[in-house]
Amino acid sequence: MIDKLKTTYDMQPHPEGGFFKETYRAESRITSSFGERSASTAIYFLITPGSVSRLHRIRADEVWHFSAHFYLGGPMTVVELVDGAAKCTTLGHDVLDGQLVQYTVKAGTWFGSFPNAGSAYSFVGCTVAPGFEFEDFELGSRAALLAEFPDARDLVVKLTEGLP
Repeated sequence: MIDKLKTTYDMQPHPEGGFFKETYRAESRITSSFGERSASTAIYFLITPGSVSRLHRIRADEVWHFSAHFYLGGPMTVVELVDGAAKCTTLGHDVLDGQLVQYTVKAGTWFGSFPNAGSAYSFVGCTVAPGFEFEDFELGSRAALLAEFPDARDLVVKLTEGLP
């Protein structure tokens, strides 16, 4: 199933981890505090067992979508580092058990994600406004994040695999 999804949607490796395919880039342009951007962009994002979306931040809000009608796979956890601690949010189909089908990570927040135990994979959508540009993307440094968020050590280590 994972290989079929990657092939069907022509997904490419993402620098943060996982695989992505840009599906929408607004033709309308806006001027933000960090330059001219598309008004909005959207991607499919696939994360597989044993892999993570490494801690990173972008200059715009990012809305994550996990819907039984359009996306596949098992639940995943989005980890945000805020106010010196880790905040974990589960995206999934079981809304009656506290899972969310949509969640927004605010601009400038360090965040990463991983499929929950037992999930074969997680296939979600992400929408960014103003639109995503790689120049607005920053991967975290393990050393700097451990210094800033010592109480979130285990998650920082997990989500900075392969980073200095």
